[in-house]
Amino acid sequence: MSQQLSCELPQKLFYRIQEVSRITGIKPYVLRYWETEFSALKPEKGANDQRRYRPEDIELVLRIKKLLYDEKFTIAGARRHLEDATVAPPAPAVPRRRAAGPLEAPSRPNLGTIARGLNLVRRELIELQAFLAG
Repeated sequence: MSQQLSCELPQKLFYRIQEVSRITGIKPYVLRYWETEFSALKPEKGANDQRRYRPEDIELVLRIKKLLYDEKFTIAGARRHLEDATVAPPAPAVPRRRAAGPLEAPSRPNLGTIARGLNLVRRELIELQAFLAG
């Protein structure tokens, strides 16, 4: 998505909220609301207290828009999805040998986490396929 976005954006370091609104099709009041709901969306504020969005912020806005409008996530679901995508899964537990006992039973994998990871990979592969075909 970032390669596609960089071609569409004028090469600037920062964008004002009106520009981001025009680029993404999201109203400024919705962008301000999303800032309260998604901790990763934190545009800088300049000396005049105006928001300054970076290209990475615009990419995140587009991801949020896709999750909410295209994939029909709730805000809470989209927030969890983005948090899961940015946090690496925990390392698998390694069974340890007790001093004079048998090995501990290995922990069961969290099927919800595995399913979310597989769904994320599937969506990224579909996006990559569409990008390569387009």
